[in-house]
Amino acid sequence: MPDLQSKLARAFRPRTVAVIGDKRAMGYLWLRSMSTFTGKLYSVQIDPDEIPGIEELGVPNFPSLAEIPDEIDYAVCSVPRTIAPRIIADCAAKGVGAVALFTSGFAETGEAEGAELQAEIGRIAREAGLPLIGPNCMGLYNPRLGVRQSAEQPTGEAGPVGLISQSGTHAINFGLNGAAQGIRVSTSISIGNAEVLDIPDYLDYLAADPETQVIAIYAEGVKDGRRFFESLRRASKAKPVVVWKGGVTEAGARAIASHTAALATPNAVWNAVVKQAGAITAESMDDLIDVLKALLFCKPGTGRGMGLMAMTGGQSVVITDAFVRAGLEVPLLTAASYEKLASFFNIIGGSYRNPLDMGGTIGFGGQPQHLERLLQILDEDEHVDAIAIELASGFMARRWQADPASLDSLLDLLQAHRERSAKPFVTVLHPGHLEDVASQARARVGERGLAAFASFERAAAALRRAIDYWRQQEGLD
Repeated sequence: MPDLQSKLARAFRPRTVAVIGDKRAMGYLWLRSMSTFTGKLYSVQIDPDEIPGIEELGVPNFPSLAEIPDEIDYAVCSVPRTIAPRIIADCAAKGVGAVALFTSGFAETGEAEGAELQAEIGRIAREAGLPLIGPNCMGLYNPRLGVRQSAEQPTGEAGPVGLISQSGTHAINFGLNGAAQGIRVSTSISIGNAEVLDIPDYLDYLAADPETQVIAIYAEGVKDGRRFFESLRRASKAKPVVVWKGGVTEAGARAIASHTAALATPNAVWNAVVKQAGAITAESMDDLIDVLKALLFCKPGTGRGMGLMAMTGGQSVVITDAFVRAGLEVPLLTAASYEKLASFFNIIGGSYRNPLDMGGTIGFGGQPQHLERLLQILDEDEHVDAIAIELASGFMARRWQADPASLDSLLDLLQAHRERSAKPFVTVLHPGHLEDVASQARARVGERGLAAFASFERAAAALRRAIDYWRQQEGLD
């Protein structure tokens, strides 16, 4: 499609949006989702029973797309599938920048009629050079401009992550769950059945997008494996790309066919392609967000030697197991480090060989000067390439709840360490008996630009993959 990237740029950063066919029965899903749009919003609806409700929302309505007295950069189409070809033709005639077809009931049904209708709308769009997103999709999310896939998604503050998702639910949930953990979106695209545009088209766009620093993908399959590989390899050279593959089991692969009609790919083949292209694999939504945290919030580092800091003896054992099982190392420290530690470390109920069993030394957060010294010693130790610290939410949650300033003071200290250190740094706040407090604390850690994880295992897995990526970028592996 000639000049596709400029057409996508127009649609992804629209000045005008048209919602076609939204109805009261669905709560005016799209008009409410677009209520935060900072540009001009229009409605297209011919049903006289629907027009008063649209006008109540303050959106000007027109009986046809052609009658809107404006160019339309982006259109969302929510009409019955049999009407979809006519609407796509209208979008082409109007010169719309791109159209997202929310309508489902196409090839994913397995019915001949659905497949024929999908082929027809694809033909109309291709012949007109119209970028068609979907069908069976939730379209675009641009938080900075208030273009949304769901009325629940936050707006105003954009982030550095571009998302391509074959699932509308995963696209919406990524915008919500990611934002709650400090991971914000630049542009998100729910692509559904991908009849005209497929993952490589969006990858090429995001790879060149200056607002996107990292690309995330949820994929169920691709139509052209070679094209996908080449596009993924180009994008991975420009910025990190993290790929979560759905349908890795036999039963999951069957489910793909009825979801987006994508062709399932054997898991081993898929993982080999992703690795060879220089991208990073993820196994779930949580895993995807975790890896993005490590990439975005940690300083890049290529060494695998960990300096580990735990609050108790039992935790010092399991944090070590978690990072070693992930393929990282827990070395002894230098003699100079041990000499410094011996001058103040409380060995009654604690130890400092590495990991540091530090609860008694820092008074569970009550002696920040000792915590700062521990961080400095590990930062200066030549055997330590990265640092992980447990923040004992089980012990300190009630203190944070009663005295929020105590958490702020701790985060000030940790943020200052991250800014002055060149080494990757991660924090772990386990779910505990006061999980609501721990969850809020993790969110506040993320707001400070610190990588916060809900378990040692998740922190270790995410950091290991980030380190592997940084090593690959340096040509070390």
